[in-house]
Amino acid sequence: MADNMTELTRKTLVEIRGLLAARQVAAREAVQACLARIEATEPKVQALLHVDAEGALATAEAMDKIGPDTSKPLWGVPVIVKDVLTTKGLPTTCGSRMLENFVPPFDATAVAKLKDAGAIILAKANMDEFAMGSSTENSAYHPTRNPWDLGRVPGGSSGGSGACVAAGQAFAALGTDTGGSIRLPSSFCGGVGIKPTYGRVSRYGLVAYGSSLDQIGPMTRNVADAAPVLQAISGHDPRDSTSMDLPVPDYLAAVDSADGLKGLRIGMPKEYWGQGLDQEVETLCKQAMDTAKSLGAELVPVSLPHTEYAIATYYIIAMAEASSNLARFDGVRYGFRDKQAASLLDMYKQSRTKGFGDEVQRRIITGTYVLSSGYYDAYYRKAAQVRRLIRQDFEQAYSQCDVICGPACPTVAFPLGDKTADPLQMYLMDIFTISLNLAGLPGLSLPVGLGKDSGMPVGLQILGPAWGEDKILSVARSLEKTIEPLPEPRALA
Repeated sequence: MADNMTELTRKTLVEIRGLLAARQVAAREAVQACLARIEATEPKVQALLHVDAEGALATAEAMDKIGPDTSKPLWGVPVIVKDVLTTKGLPTTCGSRMLENFVPPFDATAVAKLKDAGAIILAKANMDEFAMGSSTENSAYHPTRNPWDLGRVPGGSSGGSGACVAAGQAFAALGTDTGGSIRLPSSFCGGVGIKPTYGRVSRYGLVAYGSSLDQIGPMTRNVADAAPVLQAISGHDPRDSTSMDLPVPDYLAAVDSADGLKGLRIGMPKEYWGQGLDQEVETLCKQAMDTAKSLGAELVPVSLPHTEYAIATYYIIAMAEASSNLARFDGVRYGFRDKQAASLLDMYKQSRTKGFGDEVQRRIITGTYVLSSGYYDAYYRKAAQVRRLIRQDFEQAYSQCDVICGPACPTVAFPLGDKTADPLQMYLMDIFTISLNLAGLPGLSLPVGLGKDSGMPVGLQILGPAWGEDKILSVARSLEKTIEPLPEPRALA
């Protein structure tokens, strides 16, 4: 029985979906297989904050009584959701003590859409507190470890989602990407992660960090698995004023029809391929570009000249929005309250001091400063102006090419604790991902091999124009069919 469960969790999402639809596997069997895998791997990886074994099994049994529903593209598929998305009846802590006992009364739209598509919510994934971090070491509960090397980070802030998929605990997970938080852990853990165009996926029910930057997206083991999950969660939602009322392309067709890259023009920004890039990352990403050329693509030099300002611009805008969004956690309405405080002012102060971790407090203080009277023009207004220039850089580049490619991160996954004492070094991990969030465009991280020295996964980033998720999925699938797939993570073998 144990071996059978292991074989089931080795299946891709597309494979398990076919087996479930054909009644060759029951939904209960799929859930049991994932629970057994969680029991075997979670003590090492620590990717999760809450496992709803009882609820998931009950849901699966109820579904099995009715039988497969072909109208539901994810019928019976167990998935895991980052703990920043509200889940009705399940804890939603955002990786913070501030929301330690919070159980929302409603589902986020993306979660509700997954359920409507037939998916079974199995667990909530660990994360950096309120999505602030690049390593999942800022979780208030415990750090998550990389399934390829338990001494290294899985990336962040969706590190729990990236690690649980790599560990075979579920067939897909949802992450959120404010400055690269889907693409970075996907790169570090050897998976595929998509950050959709801003407005493609509803943010209703997503606990906000940077409202003008946050997006929800799928994290899977391959490109074909990502398409049905993205299809399920995309689309207009009248409860989110930033959700765009546009037709959603057929992502499954885009993946199925991917066949070479003939006639495709791939932009190679000089700012992404130069100084500061680790040798093994550069080698594997350039090999992937050689593969693209062999498939018929033309590599075109382009420039994104304001990339050097992206880190500073992002952290001004993100922290300003964070200071505003997190003001609601004051110990009065909900969340942690210090009941020992002697006065109202002390209650505010102590609740936020004890409820928030160091990184969250650092960002709130910085955000409050850049929005304060006398400094607003010097920082926030200037950052907003640079943000527009960064978006114009991409518009100019896309007049010369169809997609843009570059590394997802300058390095492979780094050791736990390596950068925790130096926040600026940690922030620099996002240098290749942040610009896309500022521009509101879609991007995908695709594994392109293991580093020769480190043996760790390397991710290639494929960036597309607005609403071009189908295009980047198609390009990624063409490359994936040619590039040798990664083996199973060795730390869990």
